[in-house]
Amino acid sequence: MKNYYIIDFDSTFTQVEALDELVRISLKNHPNREAIYKEIEDLTNAAMEGRLSFRESLSGRVKLLHANQEHLKQLVSRLKKKVSASFLRNRAFFKKHADEVLIVSGGFKEFITPVVLPYYIKKENIYANTFTFDEEGNITGYDEANPLSEEGGKVKLLRQLQLQGNIFGIGDGHSDFQLKESGMIQKFYAFTENIARQSILEKADHVTPSFDEFLYVNNLPRAISYPKNRILCLVVGNVPEEAVQVLKKDGFSIRQKTTFEEKYIADVGMLLLADGEKLEDVQLERAVKLKTIGYLGNARHKISLDIATEMGIVVFDDLRQNPRNAQFIPKRMATFINKGDTYLSANFPSLQLPKMENVHRLIHIHQNVPGIMAQINQVYARNNINIVSQFLMTNQQIGYAITDVMAQYDPQVLKELKEIEQTIKFRILY
Repeated sequence: MKNYYIIDFDSTFTQVEALDELVRISLKNHPNREAIYKEIEDLTNAAMEGRLSFRESLSGRVKLLHANQEHLKQLVSRLKKKVSASFLRNRAFFKKHADEVLIVSGGFKEFITPVVLPYYIKKENIYANTFTFDEEGNITGYDEANPLSEEGGKVKLLRQLQLQGNIFGIGDGHSDFQLKESGMIQKFYAFTENIARQSILEKADHVTPSFDEFLYVNNLPRAISYPKNRILCLVVGNVPEEAVQVLKKDGFSIRQKTTFEEKYIADVGMLLLADGEKLEDVQLERAVKLKTIGYLGNARHKISLDIATEMGIVVFDDLRQNPRNAQFIPKRMATFINKGDTYLSANFPSLQLPKMENVHRLIHIHQNVPGIMAQINQVYARNNINIVSQFLMTNQQIGYAITDVMAQYDPQVLKELKEIEQTIKFRILY
């Protein structure tokens, strides 16, 4: 059966609530703006959490806007810069599934349409409210005949559309859950990249911290092979908050602890250590999923770089212990996970990589012995893989090979690459 993807706009496709942003634009110079901002935010949250009917919330918010066509232009410009990161990087999914993706929102077409059209979403697949204007272009209200302006509007709309197939709903609020509650969709995914409403999380079929997660669990084409929200990043010791925020903003699953607790050793994928923290050899040797370590100081005598290298773990540290560099180390960690860069690593060959489009990037870390690249390329040749670009750097211990291949390939290729005898670690980056 055909699949349909019903996607919310506010706080889902975009990071913000558009009406909240619009009122901040239109009331920029109003003497009571802070009180009105708060009133609109309260009305928004009450509706999203199911404490107030959508019609009551919408009417109350529109009355407080005092906005016009010029304000809407400014809003659109702002919203285009506020598209949620995981939607932004998965533009290719929308292009491939343009017929199946619907934007269904209690927001307004006047600002939704220009924001989502560049993502290959068809104009006829955008369902939202519309404003009414006076002759001078001031917003006077909205079309009250539109079902999306009513309580349970999304349910009413889908009943009218009569879509035949499997329908998946992605959103952050009560109106999105109502689709599941009414039986109109197969699964409801609570989207939490921007906001997590506890009352909605408790009702969801699946909590998806990013659009990557939704695509991953449904085995759909995606920009990155493994959702970053599934990579456990353990932060140990007195790490500055600005350093933590770098990794949190990038979408990694953060746990902050005073010590490297035993229960995390088997699952940790990234480790950020405060200056002065020590990682015991036995702990490091058992961290089999660990991909990178960041140390906010000089890692010498605190971490065994030899063991880390033997395990294919990339270490970044700050030899100068510069407190102004609190963001530098976590940024290097994130760039390694996102692109494969090992630039300024303490133990790996230093490699900076270009971002490539429409390819899969494969990382192969191996012992530095003769003939490994020949074996790697024999695998690609046997399987008729088209190599777009390839990079190799070595040091005395290891070789670090990056290969960008065309998007289509047999999964057998991955199995063969992992089975090369001197392989330390292998992963698909994106």
